[in-house]
Amino acid sequence: MLRALPLFALLGAAAPAAAQVFPPPVPATGDTTATGAIDRQEFATPSVVGMGPSKGLVFHYERMPKFRVASDAKVVGLQDYSADAEKNARLVIKGYIPMLNRPHLKLIMGVNYEREEFEFKNVPTRYELYDNIEDKALKTLGAQLAVIRPVNTVNWYIFRIKGELSGDYTSSELNVSDYLRVSSEFLYGWKRSPTFSWGIGAQLGYTFGRQSIYPAVLYNRTFNNRWGVEALFPARITMRYNATPRSLFFAGYSVDGFNYIIKLRNELKRQNAEGDAIADKKPLRTLELRETEVKLRGRWEREIYDFLWFGLEGGYRYNHAFDAFDRTNADREKIIDSKFAGAPYASVELFIVPPRKFLKKTTAPR
Repeated sequence: MLRALPLFALLGAAAPAAAQVFPPPVPATGDTTATGAIDRQEFATPSVVGMGPSKGLVFHYERMPKFRVASDAKVVGLQDYSADAEKNARLVIKGYIPMLNRPHLKLIMGVNYEREEFEFKNVPTRYELYDNIEDKALKTLGAQLAVIRPVNTVNWYIFRIKGELSGDYTSSELNVSDYLRVSSEFLYGWKRSPTFSWGIGAQLGYTFGRQSIYPAVLYNRTFNNRWGVEALFPARITMRYNATPRSLFFAGYSVDGFNYIIKLRNELKRQNAEGDAIADKKPLRTLELRETEVKLRGRWEREIYDFLWFGLEGGYRYNHAFDAFDRTNADREKIIDSKFAGAPYASVELFIVPPRKFLKKTTAPR
């Protein structure tokens, strides 16, 4: 672990931008006024004074209690479904490694593993989609490359590309072409002062369930020694309160999207109104699951030790969609329209950050 600490120091110096996809920018561990390390930068970055420490390695666990599930079949031959989900849990492990750290160019490689699990009240549910999900869980294995390019003392831009394998696969049946999901984004911004940075751009991703391009506005601002805002609109807006350099509070909302490929063990046959199989439609063996949720959330981050922090988060989750689409036939028709009842959630997180002594070395005036 100690040998890895200089790497995380470089990660802190790199100061990635959009906290929705990148680790949060540097420093809450240093000066939270406008005279801190960022004030001495030769080149602009999206970070502002007072933001939380960069995360090098993250362990995150999230849990939701019982909630109602209602599924409405959109094609003839399938049944509706309504029951309670006893549990919905997510495990997330993420790591970031600086590949290049120059004043005018920074490259960061990231990897992530995520696992989402469901438990339903009556098992088996006799509903093919949910029996598949409960038995095999939903997994994501990904890698990303972020390019942070400070242009001068005012302007900066970021490019990120990410590839993920998402679905209910197992190691024995994984086919990369079936499960691969690619997302990317580009942001161009202006560093107006050590306490204010903003940018505009576009994202290609699954934040709203299906792959789409949408505009993005980054807005990072620290108003005084206590208050600030960190936003990547429309996906996330968060107010920040710096209680101390080692204790931060956050409140706001986030929109999260997931896209999974589901391989059914038992095929589903689409029928016409008379109950006969449709001649030009193959029986369903593969579904695309699009999940979108909005969270109203509060969060507390606190230093445990110099390079070790924890985070506690809680709030309310509103599920906008949990819909299944045909991936067997070319029409991509919606097969099942599902809704999850709103429910509270809670999460706990441990993460490793750059030690302050390394940050001081990397940000010392030259």
